[in-house]
Amino acid sequence: MLRDRDAVATVAVKNLDSARKFYEQTLGLTKVMENEEVLAFKSGTSTLFVYRSQHAGTNKATAVTWVTDEVEDIVKTLKGRGVSFEHYDLPNMTRQGDLHVAGTMKTAWFKDPAGNIFSLVTPPNATTRQTVGASARSTA
Repeated sequence: MLRDRDAVATVAVKNLDSARKFYEQTLGLTKVMENEEVLAFKSGTSTLFVYRSQHAGTNKATAVTWVTDEVEDIVKTLKGRGVSFEHYDLPNMTRQGDLHVAGTMKTAWFKDPAGNIFSLVTPPNATTRQTVGASARSTA
């Protein structure tokens, strides 16, 4: 039924003006739609809906996760744009600066201006892909 349908992340904010600035300028997303109550941004092949709500920021769990091989670079870029990263004491994870590390997985959490929690995480098997890519380059 739904397995062949795209899902859209939906995030509540209190102030659309500050949300627009954060999502466009800080995160670098492309706005694809806007009206008085909703913004929509393109992120890869996904869409992120941002809407005005009095309940914004009340979720205590991660709302949106971006999967990327470039977690460390993105953290550095976002820190340069004023983003603060969250630090959690989690089992089987160690902290390396703003990164939480478990084996080959690296993740980082941050909040938008409304207090919604977002994360960056390395994809499964990222180390394997990097090793194979490096091997292919070294034999060329």
